[in-house]
Amino acid sequence: MGPRLLFRTLDDLRGRCDITSVQQIRDKPGYDDAALVPGSDWAPMTSDDTEHLRADSATPDSTLIELVHQPLPGLAPDDLAGRRRTAALLEPMDGYRPATLLGCASSPGDRLTTTEDHTTGRRIGLHVDNFDRLSYAARHQGRRRLCLNLGPGPRYLLICDHDVQEICRALYADTDLKRHFPHTEDVRRYVVAGHPLRCLRIRLEPGDGYIAPTEFLPHDGSTAGIDKPSVAAFWLGRSPNVTGRGTT
Repeated sequence: MGPRLLFRTLDDLRGRCDITSVQQIRDKPGYDDAALVPGSDWAPMTSDDTEHLRADSATPDSTLIELVHQPLPGLAPDDLAGRRRTAALLEPMDGYRPATLLGCASSPGDRLTTTEDHTTGRRIGLHVDNFDRLSYAARHQGRRRLCLNLGPGPRYLLICDHDVQEICRALYADTDLKRHFPHTEDVRRYVVAGHPLRCLRIRLEPGDGYIAPTEFLPHDGSTAGIDKPSVAAFWLGRSPNVTGRGTT
């Protein structure tokens, strides 16, 4: 099924989102060997793209990305430490969204992708999270993650157009998947095998954020083409049904 986005109008999405292919890289300094990254052939979203991505009342939480906004306190542009302290004090979305603070990540500007493996110091590229360690059959039941951009610069959410259950079905069509535990390596194998995968890029200004099933949808952050650093704060949890919520 892939991701579905909760937004007000097509213009809201087209003004902040574009799409490209996904490619695998090797021997790139600072990256895992065989990491997946977005290509350089970014294109505006078409009307068909945005209609396909639009969430409706039948969209399950397992594929839903909600775009949100949180007012932020005034902070000096160079006060990255202050932004981290702010995250610890925030009650995100008035307590209505996931509220277990995972932590913060500071990202310099102009990074194609932002997530690092802290054991190696290398960026891992497009990936699926694994906080809940769920099997293939239960993967859609994972907790959702709230991310807020605390600035000072904007940043992007990168999200792939196929979920990890679709990816595993394509890879292991003749295999009993009940005991399989999806992993980022599955996404990499999927691309190597020649299956199509595209990447959306959604711009998040300071105060903007998203709630997404990052255990289910391959994703990453990006500051490509942006000259300012930014701090992203992350919360994890379960949220109530989103029908009727406001969005950005």
